[in-house]
Amino acid sequence: MTAEPKSVLLSDRAQLVSYLEAGSKPVDAWRIGTEHEKFGYRIADLKSLPYDGPDGIRAMLDGLTRFGWQPVMEGDNVIALAMDGASVSLEPGGQFELSGAPLKTLHETCDEVNTHLNQVREVAGDLGVAFLGLGFHPILRREDAPIMPKQRYNIMRAYMPTRGTLGLDMMLRSCTVQVNLDHGSEADMVKKMRVGLALQPVATALFANSPFTEGKPNGYLSYRSQLWTDTDPDRCGMLPFVFDDGFGFEAYADYALDVPMYFVYRDGHYIDASGQSFRDFLAGQLPALPGEIPTLKDWDDHLTTIFPEVRLKRFIEMRGADGGPWNRLCALPAFWIGLTYDSAVLDAAWDMVKDWTEVDRQRMRDTVPRLGFKTEMPDGRSMLEFAGEVLTIARAGLRSRAALDRSGNDESGFLVPLKESIDKGQTPAEELLDLYHGRWQGSVEPVFEEFHY
Repeated sequence: MTAEPKSVLLSDRAQLVSYLEAGSKPVDAWRIGTEHEKFGYRIADLKSLPYDGPDGIRAMLDGLTRFGWQPVMEGDNVIALAMDGASVSLEPGGQFELSGAPLKTLHETCDEVNTHLNQVREVAGDLGVAFLGLGFHPILRREDAPIMPKQRYNIMRAYMPTRGTLGLDMMLRSCTVQVNLDHGSEADMVKKMRVGLALQPVATALFANSPFTEGKPNGYLSYRSQLWTDTDPDRCGMLPFVFDDGFGFEAYADYALDVPMYFVYRDGHYIDASGQSFRDFLAGQLPALPGEIPTLKDWDDHLTTIFPEVRLKRFIEMRGADGGPWNRLCALPAFWIGLTYDSAVLDAAWDMVKDWTEVDRQRMRDTVPRLGFKTEMPDGRSMLEFAGEVLTIARAGLRSRAALDRSGNDESGFLVPLKESIDKGQTPAEELLDLYHGRWQGSVEPVFEEFHY
């Protein structure tokens, strides 16, 4: 989670590899970056928030400036806010995202999340709007989704339907929570990527929270996860090559080079390069910009347009979880920090998954959006039982960090919501479905009242 000048011109592939490799840092410099998205809606009619208007997304952004956030402009439009290493930004359908600052402890991360949500709630209250954490919008139709005025999204919206049938739903109607992790070396990165990919279906089950589409059950527990299976095969998936002997920064750079581009950013404008090759760009032969060669910023931009279950940039992103209620936003980083920031626990996690085959990993990934905890593990057990074991070692990893808050509590308390799900034997989605079929009497609308932030 480091930054550097990115205007350097790229002349060969080795620079791309070095850029990734330079993300490694000593353990005492490791940080936690948490991101989460949420749906905004008008309380009066439950309609999604447009960009403009007295109760729209721009009004929300303007309102948050009272807390010291600084606007980020694209032309005449406010498209984000920035303050102290954190940002508030917009997803294509108006989903409101906090990209947190790199912080040392989960206590600091959760304070940041709580502060942000309290600020959002204050401004939203003034506007008569509210926000909801789910993995997929429970009532919004794709054709009714508001469109945010960000140039890069125009390119993506045009290109995605050429690669899959669900990419626009991912863009316009889904929300996630994810955590960004540091690594200490190439070997450490490799182990974290492998553990992250293998255990990502466990996180998907623990955070499964998207059982409704357009007011009805959709047959999935994490429909958000299912969307990624038909978004774009060139840039999504489980990355089986990560488990090959010799995997490292070089192999990931080669993979990224072969992912088709979306755009190039020049002088405040996004130039459509969708489907074109970064290898051609490196050779000065990009059709969209003939004769030009890329900068490090172009490479960094390109890395952000790749969407596997675990993504490598200058840090590692865990991407398999649905958006959810307030208390689970801190549980997601707690889960992954517990598993990966203590070397002994990371080794224990790797021991749990190292014998799985590519077929095993893919079968779990394909099955978990529908079955959640009922997904069968490679040894024949249910994921529910296995997830309990994973949570036990994650808790041990957090306790070993001995990062205490002012009351003397370590970070393991942030895992409590996940332990409650395992004790109940139910994903959050199944709890919602019970409400739908029971007290809510076949309506999803009560979710806006009972589960808003």
